[in-house]
Amino acid sequence: MTATLSGCGSDGGSGDVTLTVVAADYGTGEANKSDKYWDGVARSFEASHPGIKVDVTVLPWTDIDREVAKMVKDGKAPDIAQIGAYADYAKAGKLYSADEMLSIPTQANFLPKLVDAGRVNRIQYGLPFVASTRLLFYNKKFFSQAGLQAPRTWSDIASDAAALKQRGVTYPFALPLGPEESQAETLMWMLSGGGGYTDEVGSYNIESEENVKTFNWLKTNLVEKGLVGPVAPGKLNRAKAFEAFTKGQVGMLNGHPTLMEEAEKKGVEVGMVPLPGEKGPTQGSMGVADWIMGFKQNGHRVQIGKFFNFLFDDKNVIEFADMYDLLPVTDSASAAMEDDAKYKPLHKFLEALPESAFYPFGKTSWAAASESIKENIGKAVEPGSSPETVLGRISREATAAEAAE
Repeated sequence: MTATLSGCGSDGGSGDVTLTVVAADYGTGEANKSDKYWDGVARSFEASHPGIKVDVTVLPWTDIDREVAKMVKDGKAPDIAQIGAYADYAKAGKLYSADEMLSIPTQANFLPKLVDAGRVNRIQYGLPFVASTRLLFYNKKFFSQAGLQAPRTWSDIASDAAALKQRGVTYPFALPLGPEESQAETLMWMLSGGGGYTDEVGSYNIESEENVKTFNWLKTNLVEKGLVGPVAPGKLNRAKAFEAFTKGQVGMLNGHPTLMEEAEKKGVEVGMVPLPGEKGPTQGSMGVADWIMGFKQNGHRVQIGKFFNFLFDDKNVIEFADMYDLLPVTDSASAAMEDDAKYKPLHKFLEALPESAFYPFGKTSWAAASESIKENIGKAVEPGSSPETVLGRISREATAAEAAE
């Protein structure tokens, strides 16, 4: 279903401009659809900016990237799109850069790591819209019953998982490396082992020594010892792992703020710590961001800029983040949430965001690399497999995609 929030059907004859906005729906049902937020922002903006109307279409995440790609291909690009990736459009010369649209205060207010993640060839085209980070979640009741402390190292995870298995916990450590979102789980573990998807100069480094060591550890110490539950990691999707956690079937897993709320609604008391690393807690976290961008096609650069300057006001940023248990992308909104006791459950996630590592969003090859990860990474921890061989294959496919750009 498409929900259109129309301020005006077409440009007025008096020089009025109508901005077309396509945005993703973050809601889980009718009660919290994103239409209400965008309608409020659009009407408030129109009231303070005579001559500019805003027409917003909200689409589900399952459709929006494909629909925007079709609009652009058909020569009917929206003025603004809030979607999952920007690099292809930036590389094709279809987007305004941040400094062509935004006031200096707005541009300077984004968290620096998110600015970096929004760049192609050192120029920012992707504006971060909302973010989240990941922490290790554990079931406090299970840990208390087993006399366990929150894990700080990989060896803690292995020994805690063994203790939980002895007590009959279905998934001592849930390891979702299935095709749904395994590129996230993969990056979290790579970071905990001192690796990542790219090296210091931004080249793919998927089969690095650190990454191979990490996946060898997972295979040997968790999977082959039967500590990951009844579903093989390569068959376990994130949604199923999260659902099992909310049902009290999981001892530990990596999670984000939305899971925290869902688990507590179901009566699961959640403990949260930074992802344990080989020798201690991982410095930083994995961060995830969604993007908003301005298209050049209709020539509305000035009006798009005015809308973005309005959209990134603290009130609007915090309202959306609060609605979906996500994190704000600006320094001032982050500081406001950190100072407000109302948002205490999110404070640990907020603390992790400034030092988080993100996917290589600026690479147009990332989509192909991500697909290879989702398809293959589960094989890296199968008993008897060679993590080095699997990571090598993913690395070759990512490098080939990069070379083809």
